[in-house]
This record gives sequence, C-alpha cells and structure tokens, in this order.
Amino acid sequence: MTTWHLYILELCDRTLYTGITVDLERRVSEHNQGTASKCTRAKRPVKLVYSNEFPDRSTASREECRIKKMTRIQKLNLIKEKNLK
Repeated sequence: MTTWHLYILELCDRTLYTGITVDLERRVSEHNQGTASKCTRAKRPVKLVYSNEFPDRSTASREECRIKKMTRIQKLNLIKEKNLK
C-alpha cells in the first residue's frame, strides 16, 4: 500500500506552497531543481517546513484542498503546531 505525503514548502520569497506526493524526498528535490512546478521554479531554493502522511490519495487531496484555503497565518500556525510535537 502506498503512503501519500502532504507537504508545505517555504519558497525563497517566504511564500508557502502546498502539494502531495508519494515520494517526499524526490519531490522536494524536483522543486529545488526547478522541474516540479512553475510556481516554485523561479523561487528556489525551497525548504520543507511541514509534512504529514495519509493512507491514500483521496485523503491527502482533501487535506491539501483544506490547507490551500487557509490564510497564511493559519498555515504558519499549523506548521508551528506540528514542529512543537
């Protein structure tokens, strides 16, 4: 069974990017190489600031959608909470 990862990256201009993947290390590397997303291509380097695992793509996608609707402050609070645990 494949584990899905939801992740948040901090880009070099301090904006936040949210995505999902099955291979977190590879995906972050692709973002830093400029081959993963138009959004992150011009804002490298990126830094992984949050990740969470999900049992399937559907669950990860729902969480991605929920997080993308959050304000920047809400996302930063989510990141802070995760890092405190």
